[in-house]
Amino acid sequence: MALAINDTAPDFDAETTQGRIRFHEWIGDSWAVLFSHPKDFTPVCTTELGYMARIKPEFDKRGVKIIGLSVDPLDRHVDWAADIKETQGFAPNYPMIADTDFNVSKLYGMLPAAVSGDPTKRTPADNQTVRNVFVIGPDKKVKLILVYPMTTGRNFDEVLRVIDSLQLTATHKVATPAQWKRGDDVIIAGSVTDDEARKTYPQGWKAPKPYIRIVPAPHP
Repeated sequence: MALAINDTAPDFDAETTQGRIRFHEWIGDSWAVLFSHPKDFTPVCTTELGYMARIKPEFDKRGVKIIGLSVDPLDRHVDWAADIKETQGFAPNYPMIADTDFNVSKLYGMLPAAVSGDPTKRTPADNQTVRNVFVIGPDKKVKLILVYPMTTGRNFDEVLRVIDSLQLTATHKVATPAQWKRGDDVIIAGSVTDDEARKTYPQGWKAPKPYIRIVPAPHP
């Protein structure tokens, strides 16, 4: 079965560029982003890893840990990091999983269970489905799944935007509308009755329709 939102993120042990980790233990009480790559030394992924390193302080501000994954061995990760630094200006400043036994890729539904063999003999096309972004909460539940084709670079500013929404809505009974950014108005959750909403929002709300109740964003 494929992973779905609100499923528990599979736990695993893995070798990374920053040492061996147990995933749930590594997450701790933080949020986490796991983003995967089909092969080292692939052009689109090179740009993604560099950009993620550049904006890592934004994830740090939000209490979000970042971890990358590629199916190649650790020594190739190290060599690739040098290329990323040279071409993008930033080397990965977060751990990169060496998923050489395909364990994590299989657990997260990115590769079929039957995959085996030497990862260095697989091509990027063989692993083209290993192009996911998973956002995982402190409760170890999957909060977001994005899947990208090999030819389209990922938008990590959008990942940050979604995390802002997830963190806000985790602590307040609100939802965020289309194109929402931090600080914009929000919508009172449909599970909240008008009587309940008046206790939280005594000043009232804008309601273009009874089921669309718009209020200023609460403080996170």
